[in-house]
Amino acid sequence: MDSPRSPEMESADSKNSGNSINTGNTYATTSSSAGTSSSGGASTLSRYENQKRRDWNTFGQYLKNHRPPLSLSRCSGAHVLEFLRYLDQFGKTKVHTPICPFYGHPNPPAPCPCPLRQAWGSLDALIGRLRAAYEENGGKPENNPFGARAVRLYLREVRDLQSKARGISYEKKKRKRQLPQPPQPPPPDEG
Repeated sequence: MDSPRSPEMESADSKNSGNSINTGNTYATTSSSAGTSSSGGASTLSRYENQKRRDWNTFGQYLKNHRPPLSLSRCSGAHVLEFLRYLDQFGKTKVHTPICPFYGHPNPPAPCPCPLRQAWGSLDALIGRLRAAYEENGGKPENNPFGARAVRLYLREVRDLQSKARGISYEKKKRKRQLPQPPQPPPPDEG
């Protein structure tokens, strides 16, 4: 889908210090860490908050450029999927196709014509920020298009496809559990 860029989209902050989704001149950070805000003042936002604001503005611009233009109240999970597919054209992650000789290899020894896509982790973090921004901007949680079942299924499909294509496991990190202490023998009776 061709969406013309507006001056607002063109002037998005390009001094982004994290991993980013480059959409021409619009950036969406892939880092999901909140960072810390300096104690200089109440107006200083964390890197996460700034990125969430930029992501929200980018999505709003996408809706304005949509043909026909789309209001947020009429936005559905299908529109969110359309937005994620639109972002794929700016991806930097090589995703091998099943017919590629490097399918399943994390570090291929030679170049191949496979497409560049947005990395699953980037999309997952982006959806998390947009889901939070939607509710912070007055949206009801039960109507949140970023939490739609179709979006969750799409992200799972992208994760599985990229995991197989790139030979990388995306297993959840397991928490380190404290090992239970073995029961101490009772003190000897002195009696």
